[in-house]
Amino acid sequence: RAGRGANGEDRLLTGRAARQKWGLAQRCCRIEGRPAREAELTSVHAADYVQTICSLRDQDKETIHALEMGMQDAYLCTGSSESALLAAGSVVEAALRVMDSTFRSAVCVVRPPGHHAQMACAAGWCLFANVSVAASEILKLPGPDSKRVLIVDWDVHHGNGTQELFLENPNVLVFSVHRYDNGNFYPFSERGAAEVVGKGEGRFFNINVPWNLPAPAAGDGCNGNATTMHDAPGDAEYLAAFDSVLMPIARSFNPDIVLVSAGFDAAAGDHIGRCNVTPAGYSHLTDRLLQLAGGRIVLALEGGYALGPTAESLAACVSRMLGDPVIPLPDPTRQPLQRYLDVIKKVQEIHSERWDFLPLQ
Repeated sequence: RAGRGANGEDRLLTGRAARQKWGLAQRCCRIEGRPAREAELTSVHAADYVQTICSLRDQDKETIHALEMGMQDAYLCTGSSESALLAAGSVVEAALRVMDSTFRSAVCVVRPPGHHAQMACAAGWCLFANVSVAASEILKLPGPDSKRVLIVDWDVHHGNGTQELFLENPNVLVFSVHRYDNGNFYPFSERGAAEVVGKGEGRFFNINVPWNLPAPAAGDGCNGNATTMHDAPGDAEYLAAFDSVLMPIARSFNPDIVLVSAGFDAAAGDHIGRCNVTPAGYSHLTDRLLQLAGGRIVLALEGGYALGPTAESLAACVSRMLGDPVIPLPDPTRQPLQRYLDVIKKVQEIHSERWDFLPLQ
């Protein structure tokens, strides 16, 4: 619930220890977290749902348990109100301070995560849509031109909540690279397919790069029984997806800021994600994103179920954001596997209807 474990205090403490080991903590300026305001939350969530989450602090165990039963994989307690408000508010505050140039970039080590949260329902341990709330607040900022926000979700699970909240908005470009397994990996929905591109004015502003892992991973949901696989996507595949899909589109979109749903469950060693992205790989992904929006980037922690790989991967991202050299890849000559290149090519073909400059492989 609100205690220890991969989705609680241990993840925060392990991340802090890694930053200290790398000598990063003393090079960062700590922003005090703050609760999200009701007006910020209701920019993406239904007002009655916001009130439900905020009221948990005053409810008894029986009432809270009944609320859990009506949600999707949500675990609640009286402390959930404060945690969820602080998580969302801290991401909003960090994004606004980056936008006004108080800080060049920011990392938000927050729990609970947010990218599965829906307009009126908690899901996947997510109560409020932290990154989406921040994006919505940025869109409200005054100025002669409409603000443009790029959301990059590299969590191994599809950011279904984020997708649905901005499906019709051409001012928010949402990119998600995730395990899909033909809809058999959490959140167990075909909405993570490459063909889901947005609708109305937001058509082609939603980009899904869905990995289908080979058997035995396909169909095992989120309970893989191995930590790494030689035929799973890793550094080469993720960088290929960035270089061949995300970066050309993002440069044309020209965002004012990049918000990252930074789950690290695609890290090598994560028993749930079963992918092979190394800390060096995350360093390179971060390096790519720093080339956009004048380097204005905010990382918000999402998933990650192996505490060591999560912490090391997060530290690699922070190191690059602080201006350290990109970490050399452990196998720089490795080429992406063909099964994943086929996915990338399919995504290119789908989105070339709008982004006709995409370099097809």
